[in-house]
Amino acid sequence: MFRDREDAARRLAEALVQYRGQHPLVLAIPRGAVPMATIIADALGGEVDVVLVRKLRAPGNQEFAIGSVDETGWTYLGDYAGQVGGSTQYIEVEKAAQLKVMRERRASYTPIRPPLDPSGRIVIVVDDGLATGSTMIAALHALRAKSPKKLICAVPVAPLDSLSKVRPYADEVVCLSAPEMFYAVGQFYQSFPQVSDEEVIGLLAAV
Repeated sequence: MFRDREDAARRLAEALVQYRGQHPLVLAIPRGAVPMATIIADALGGEVDVVLVRKLRAPGNQEFAIGSVDETGWTYLGDYAGQVGGSTQYIEVEKAAQLKVMRERRASYTPIRPPLDPSGRIVIVVDDGLATGSTMIAALHALRAKSPKKLICAVPVAPLDSLSKVRPYADEVVCLSAPEMFYAVGQFYQSFPQVSDEEVIGLLAAV
């Protein structure tokens, strides 16, 4: 489907071409989407930053999200969270752990400036794909509270059910592919390496 994140980002930029020249704020969900957001922002003549959200991991399965949390502590839970062991106590402990990660990332990612203000701006939230959609929902919810002019979710690939969950939180959803058979985001990339904190810090320092 996509050669790598750069290929996906260039295709997304083409799908978002109507926002070129409107100085959009392109916000990446770290870490994988940060290289993508820089390419999209460059193509559209916008600015790039990160929106920090974290998935809440299922007990015993670190990859499966039962929900998500934003920097303010607002929490989104999937309706299946309790069925997979997400008790109230477990969720509070997991939420505290993810808030700590976000505080550390904010301190290292943008140490010499505050987050860019989305108020009154066209805001494009980018991820390298949706699985459950939980982190994107938390990101969109956090940004809606800051009164953007328009709030757009932009992803290369996502399952249809996740897109339907995300759609109410955005003014527009741009998704290049919504395959019926979906197991993991990485299956739709020929090359899908981990993006390191060092790479993120370098990209954000260069903008």
